[in-house]
Amino acid sequence: MKMKWAFFSLIIICLFTLTGCEPLMVLDPKGPQAETQANVIWLSIATMAFIVIVVFALLIYVVTKYRASKQSEDYEPPHIEGNPIVESIIVGIPVIIIIFLSIVTVKSTYDVEATPKGYEDQKPLTIYASSSDWKWHFSYPEENIETVNYLYIPTDRALEFKLYSYGPITSFWIPQLGGQKYAMSDMVTTLHLAASVPGEYMGRNANFSGKGFAENTFQVKAMPQKEFDKWVEEVKTSAEPLTEEKFNELLEPGHLGQLTFSGTHLTFLPAPEGEYGGHHHGSTDSHEHDHDEHAQQDSHEKTNEHHHH
Repeated sequence: MKMKWAFFSLIIICLFTLTGCEPLMVLDPKGPQAETQANVIWLSIATMAFIVIVVFALLIYVVTKYRASKQSEDYEPPHIEGNPIVESIIVGIPVIIIIFLSIVTVKSTYDVEATPKGYEDQKPLTIYASSSDWKWHFSYPEENIETVNYLYIPTDRALEFKLYSYGPITSFWIPQLGGQKYAMSDMVTTLHLAASVPGEYMGRNANFSGKGFAENTFQVKAMPQKEFDKWVEEVKTSAEPLTEEKFNELLEPGHLGQLTFSGTHLTFLPAPEGEYGGHHHGSTDSHEHDHDEHAQQDSHEKTNEHHHH
């Protein structure tokens, strides 16, 4: 009896506690990419809940129907061979479920890796997001400004993040706008996002990268395009220029507040992409460069062979 009341008390406490919790950020999307991922999560939860309910219902039915009963000591149950229909069901249904979830996962993965739907015809805002111990540097090459530990973005516009790191591998993540993606020191990865609702969101490094990992966060503020353009002009006229010496100081391990600069570090320390990038990650430019390099090499070999003859 005591165990029964303790169990019910625990359920009541959990219900009261959960009613005061804010919704999970990944289930409170503010952009098309995050909405796609949230829909997949809900679909997965519904599928798993259906399976659990069916399995427990069958368990209760079997335990109730085939429970032990008073039989004579010489009773022998009938010999039953395997049932092909039952075996087909218990094997076929899990296979169908896996195929269904696989199709949903692959399709949604392609969707979130591409430019958000509805934004294909507009030019995206390109932002270089680089991490260091334990900071985030956001470079706006077209606007020629740079921020540290905070990110301003326009709403209703495609965002193209170029991710890399000046230290260990980190993971760029704004839960309400989309999924996380790794930032590495010798290559650039691309993440497509968009914000459809103005507001302030939390961003962070989702990959453990040392003792300062817990505070490796940044603030994201989404605003209409006009407000964003006004902020850019204010930064250009009022922020101090970012020098190479200052940027090297920023790369030193430690935590900093929010900083703003005119100019970007890309002018004197480009991102690891293009001709000198360690990995091009499927870049067509890199293949063209390799093709040109091989063509030049073949040309030199033919010239040398001609002189030799």
